[in-house]
Amino acid sequence: MNRGPSPFPTVLITGGAGHLGRHVVQRFLEGGARVDVPLFRGDEASIFVDLLGQVPEALEFHEEVDLSKSESVDRVLARIRERDGAGPGVLLNLAGGFAMDILEETDPGTWEQMWQRNATSAFLSSRAVFPEMKSAGWGRIVNVSALPALDRGKPGLSAYGAAKAAVLNLTYSLAKEGVKHGITANAILPSIIDTPPNRESNPDADRSTWLPPSEIASVLHFLASDEARIVNGAAIPLTLG
Repeated sequence: MNRGPSPFPTVLITGGAGHLGRHVVQRFLEGGARVDVPLFRGDEASIFVDLLGQVPEALEFHEEVDLSKSESVDRVLARIRERDGAGPGVLLNLAGGFAMDILEETDPGTWEQMWQRNATSAFLSSRAVFPEMKSAGWGRIVNVSALPALDRGKPGLSAYGAAKAAVLNLTYSLAKEGVKHGITANAILPSIIDTPPNRESNPDADRSTWLPPSEIASVLHFLASDEARIVNGAAIPLTLG
């Protein structure tokens, strides 16, 4: 018999140390979840001491994780299974990257980097958690795409836009494959997020339409909940403009 989720399933948050991710981690911890965060660098854990005062027992870091490598992702899942006896019930693919340049000035390395950070990381993490979610009869996967994924191309965003469009299509496929197994897969498509790097790179911008990370975190928390079980295969634009 398929089991249902615990009230607060283990949540795996890729990109959890990022400027959006740290707010998402905090939101899920406040909701009582156990949270796992893969880190590319070990020193990224220090941000949570500043944010939370101390690192709670419900938060575990996995250091030196390259989300574009299957063996690295598998190592994280193996640790979670060893600890919990099962894989995570919720996967939030927040890991990504941004680059902007016109096509002829976009080098192949940038293209590959955008693909690995955005699309490959989401693919490998989703592939790793999917079998156990199917066996459990319950799971939540939420991917972070971007508004340019809905556009028919945009100047200067060939690499980034293509990678985020791939994330969106991956979401659609996951939703259709998971629906019979109690798994939902959805994507959010945020406009500009109000983060320190965005403020630094756009010092004169009108930030009234920028998205507060804490409010995005609340949307993600809802999509990961039982209450959102009828939301599946959705591409949800997040915008104030």
